[in-house]
Amino acid sequence: MTVLADRPHMTIESFEEAARIAARMEEGARLEFIDGKIRSKPMPDGDHGRIIEWLTRICMQSRPELWLYPDQGLKVQEYRKGRARPDGSLASSGAFVGQGEWADPAPVLMAVEVTSYDSDTDGRDRTEKPRAYAETGIPVYLLIDRDSCEVTVFSEPDGVRYENAHTVPFGKAVELPDPVGITVETAPLKDWVR
Repeated sequence: MTVLADRPHMTIESFEEAARIAARMEEGARLEFIDGKIRSKPMPDGDHGRIIEWLTRICMQSRPELWLYPDQGLKVQEYRKGRARPDGSLASSGAFVGQGEWADPAPVLMAVEVTSYDSDTDGRDRTEKPRAYAETGIPVYLLIDRDSCEVTVFSEPDGVRYENAHTVPFGKAVELPDPVGITVETAPLKDWVR
């Protein structure tokens, strides 16, 4: 069955209520709503968490006025009709104060996703998320791909897609372009993959 983005089977309000209920359950499910479809993000493993910790430290050392917010829900896609929960959202300290679970993405300089070892990673992190973040106008999308042991930096969103995608293997330095303006040495990532 194909679900069209302009005719989702569920309203945003119904999705947000379902996400609140799922988050209160024992396992704390993390739901997203992209292209009119509900997706469940797997709970992060220890290496996933260590990667976000590592990247947070790099961002703090390079740009202390910024913070890498883990799991902040964002209103994404055209007309903000989608809901995504990036593994990290780089924005000014205090950018989401008072905004609740699903925040306006305007202050986000970079969205970060770290792949999980599940069957939805390809569609979710490599296809749907780059498109959703580009449509939203998030300047940089950083994909840390633990399956391929590569880092891809997407930049220059045109409202439909990112015009630039630069991929390097773990172990090489990668430049996070402006407005982020940070160079990341990726060698430590080799220690946090299966």
